[in-house]
Amino acid sequence: MDKTLKFADISHFSTQFDAESENQLSMNAVTKNGVQAAALSREVFTQTNHTFSDVIQTPDATDQLKSGRCWLFAGLNAFRLEAMKKLNLDQFELSQSYLMFWDKLEKANFFLENIIETLDEPLNGRLVMWLLEFPLPDGGQWDMFASLIKKYGVVPKSVMPESYSSSNSRTMNILIAGKLREYAQVLRELHQEGADLEELRSEKEEMLEEIYRMLSIHLGKPPVIFLWEWRDKNNEFHRRGALTPLQFFDEYVNVDLNDRVCLIHAPTQDKPFNKVYTVQYLGNVIDGQTIKYLNVDLNTLKRAAVDMIVDGHAVWFGCDVGQWFAKEPGILNPHIFDFELVYGLEFTQNKASRLNYGQSRMTHAMVLTGVDLDDSGNPIKWRVENSWGPKEGDKGYLVMSDDWFDQFLYEITVSKKYLSSELIQALDTTPVKLPPWDPMGALAAAS
Repeated sequence: MDKTLKFADISHFSTQFDAESENQLSMNAVTKNGVQAAALSREVFTQTNHTFSDVIQTPDATDQLKSGRCWLFAGLNAFRLEAMKKLNLDQFELSQSYLMFWDKLEKANFFLENIIETLDEPLNGRLVMWLLEFPLPDGGQWDMFASLIKKYGVVPKSVMPESYSSSNSRTMNILIAGKLREYAQVLRELHQEGADLEELRSEKEEMLEEIYRMLSIHLGKPPVIFLWEWRDKNNEFHRRGALTPLQFFDEYVNVDLNDRVCLIHAPTQDKPFNKVYTVQYLGNVIDGQTIKYLNVDLNTLKRAAVDMIVDGHAVWFGCDVGQWFAKEPGILNPHIFDFELVYGLEFTQNKASRLNYGQSRMTHAMVLTGVDLDDSGNPIKWRVENSWGPKEGDKGYLVMSDDWFDQFLYEITVSKKYLSSELIQALDTTPVKLPPWDPMGALAAAS
């Protein structure tokens, strides 16, 4: 075949297609039912169950609805378990809308500071274009979550419930992102006219006041102090009284945020194991917690996750949820769809090559709340708490096979106590800087 696609080539393709009766069968099945229904493996489906050897007791699944707040939901889902123990509750949620408000305001400031930092970069260069593409995404990373809580604390969902825009964030995001791009233009033009840094930051303050106004209109104003009282699962009444969000976190969640670290498994040549990485221009709170990933081998990552769960602590994680996921039964398994049978071809990329060639990246954060261990203590499958409501899987809880974990799970957050002394020492080294578009930063770009 030469450079041009010719009609003779197309005729040959058609003849070859018709020569195999399996192609006709696949075409009939897929055009009628879709490829996932046609490729669903009956064997894998029937052999998958939601029974685990080690399970953390959890409440009803949460629902992020039409928003990209999975990282906030996952973090708060893990932390609400700690609060439920102290409050003696069966059901409880922390306010996702509360943290969303502060995340948006901090991201606006973070974006404008990045624009100020890059004033002398070309407008049409890759860096500035990247910053302008994602001024105010819904997504985020664990260290961004920790930065918000350290500064703003948490509140029960009843104190700041969902609004229309927190659950349907697209229009709000478009409007505020539009203002931020407009502000970026203003700052760059002021710089070209000779404005100094003090003048630019004075202008930025007025811009952020307007962003605060927009966020308050969409999400409501977040509480500064609130009255906390509740009835526990034994119907006993409790009144704590007036609390700030930081006091509520300290008294009822009380997780040492400085003890939690992010491990990743990115087996690409540019990221040697046992080294720490960060992503340039990624974050929300200026002077907040630095984005840091410690890249480790798969066994180290997996063992830390198992140990956390066995000790009764949920594990926040980031993955590529769109890969080999049967949504209705809630099954994450690289064999749940037999696409090779449908198409008559193989999919040969491994985890490293999928990352290198853009076939996979972190797209979703969830929580590991159980693991099924064999008689030797090795994981067979994992219980996953999702944030898409109760309709899929086991009332909103998914089952992940261990080989899906190997291929499409990239990041977990664990306590330092589950790491070796060598890895703890590695955490204190200067992070290697990755470019803003590295796949390890993709979770924060979710809209």
